Amino acid sequence: MRYTLLLAAVLSAQSTLAGPLPAPLTDADYIATDAAEVALGRLLFWDPILSGNRNISCGTCHHPKFGTGDGVSLSLGEGGIGLGPERKPDPDNLPEQRIPRNAPALFNLGAHSFTVLFHDGRIEADKTRPSGIRTPLDEDMMTGFSGVLSAQTMFPVLSQDEMAGHYSENEVSRAVRQGRITGEGGAWDLISRRVAGIPAYTTQFKAVYPHIRAGQPVAFTDISNAIAAFMAFEWRSDDSPFDAHLRGEVALSGAAARGRDLFYGSAGCATCHSGPFQTDLGFHPMGQPQLGPGKAARFESHARDEGRMRVTGKPDDAYHFRTPSLRNVTLTGPYGHAGAFADLQTFLAHHTDPTKTPDGYDRTQARLPALDHVEDWRVLDNAEETAKITAADGREARDLSPTQTADLIAFLGALTGATAKTGRLGIPQTVPSGLPVDH
Repeated sequence: MRYTLLLAAVLSAQSTLAGPLPAPLTDADYIATDAAEVALGRLLFWDPILSGNRNISCGTCHHPKFGTGDGVSLSLGEGGIGLGPERKPDPDNLPEQRIPRNAPALFNLGAHSFTVLFHDGRIEADKTRPSGIRTPLDEDMMTGFSGVLSAQTMFPVLSQDEMAGHYSENEVSRAVRQGRITGEGGAWDLISRRVAGIPAYTTQFKAVYPHIRAGQPVAFTDISNAIAAFMAFEWRSDDSPFDAHLRGEVALSGAAARGRDLFYGSAGCATCHSGPFQTDLGFHPMGQPQLGPGKAARFESHARDEGRMRVTGKPDDAYHFRTPSLRNVTLTGPYGHAGAFADLQTFLAHHTDPTKTPDGYDRTQARLPALDHVEDWRVLDNAEETAKITAADGREARDLSPTQTADLIAFLGALTGATAKTGRLGIPQTVPSGLPVDH
């Protein structure tokens, strides 16, 4: 009887909204995972052995303490020491540059609906490709990745500022510099041999993958697939108050209920933040301030980030970025593709008011660890560059009162899962390489 009454309350609330609420999530919405593969991937995710200088793990920039990000606008990868907002440049090995974009959250990426990844969507499921995945490697893309979640791991380990290390610092960074990625002696092969050289890992790989048990060597795709299985399991997040609400187990009330009505009603949030993960996985121009190095090819010298256009080559896609999922969004700041906004209230104020343009950005919102030799404001100091962002801006004005903004934030809080702050398994105490783990 109680369940029937709660479900009736949910349906009644839904009937008053401009758009329907999503269906509750079930196991069918997620890829299946194997416990042994997840356990192996957990160790690899937290092991610095995958980085060129053996000093950075996936978890360094995607840590549960910071909502599977790192709590800063733009990360310090190679050349940084410490964790989260306390991370700082290593005086004996200064970072050459900040990582160009805000570290994206990892929640629910094991769901079937996530077929496009990264702020610009440069990895995308594509059945016409031999690998089943479209990536910047084009026809050189290896086969064997289990899906887009597995394939995304190839980018950080190849980036000199993220994990590979700077030119000539180690054998991996040298291979990347020489353009040797795949094949024997390529960067992925070098990383795989490192991992396979640790007996504890070899034992686990043989237990998980029959082809390795049959004598094939550990490949980078095996490492990547295990990490993907772990991420899919660890960061599955469908245990929030909103999930319980959709299942008819509880009724939202007060500010969270009012925020839900705004979100799916007059505020129009669900136009782009649709579906069970509050994202249409599309790309939109939101007039975001650009800070940091931007995204430029090696032969280019600008600091702009043109987003989706760098993938498609279409001018109409300039300054478009992927709609982020809002699951656990209260944990994942700073916000925006460059992490320009420290808190949700300030982000919403910008997001709903097209008159707030990049040239009026409050730079105190940026959370940037000190790095004296870089230029963080090249775009914002250039009126011509900010005008391009403003010209592409597709925001629509939303007249929200302070109370309505607070109600929306209360609803967003109801999207926070019970295990989001820790993960489902947590951080291992040690990893087989014996290298330090970022606790």
